[in-house]
Amino acid sequence: MATKSVSAEAMLQALKNPFEPRFVKCRVGATSKDKRKGIALFYIDSREVQKRLDDICGIDGWQSKFYPTDKGVICELSIRMPDGTWITKSDGGVYTEKVTPFKGGCSDAFKRAAVQFGVGRYLYYIPNQWYPLNEYKTFETEPQLPKWALPNSDIQDWEELAIQEYDQAKDVDLETINDQEILNQSNSRKADIIANLKAKK
Repeated sequence: MATKSVSAEAMLQALKNPFEPRFVKCRVGATSKDKRKGIALFYIDSREVQKRLDDICGIDGWQSKFYPTDKGVICELSIRMPDGTWITKSDGGVYTEKVTPFKGGCSDAFKRAAVQFGVGRYLYYIPNQWYPLNEYKTFETEPQLPKWALPNSDIQDWEELAIQEYDQAKDVDLETINDQEILNQSNSRKADIIANLKAKK
């Protein structure tokens, strides 16, 4: 179980840590033209993000605000640092179609804002890959997280490891896929990877 961090560096590292595999979900993203293959999208539920923030920042150490727009929701997520200062980062989410639109938009925006602090960011480094689909358009076998994306107490810098393990050769070429959600996710992940690689030089 995570404990409340006592330094900014420790807090950042703890926020970035991978989640237990049982809390990481997977769904079908874009599908091939013949609908026999689908790209696996790994994600976490907003409740797991809330628990991570409670564990690392304390229940009195973070807060979120939501602002509806014409196209979606903006979430401002604020975290109180160990020295008492507050840092706010924001991101947006689109209204969903399968659930209550505003509720779905809030959840999406909240998780995206949390990624700004490193929560679940490692999932963006997992290459998009094709997996066989069954007659029900679900995965024949559940896609597995790569070994580097599993919790390991011996690893200190998960983002550094994710950058090192990212294999562009395994990433599906998305140029021919007309799926904006997949394109947005991939572009966001690759931009993050490139920015971090430049920062390491």
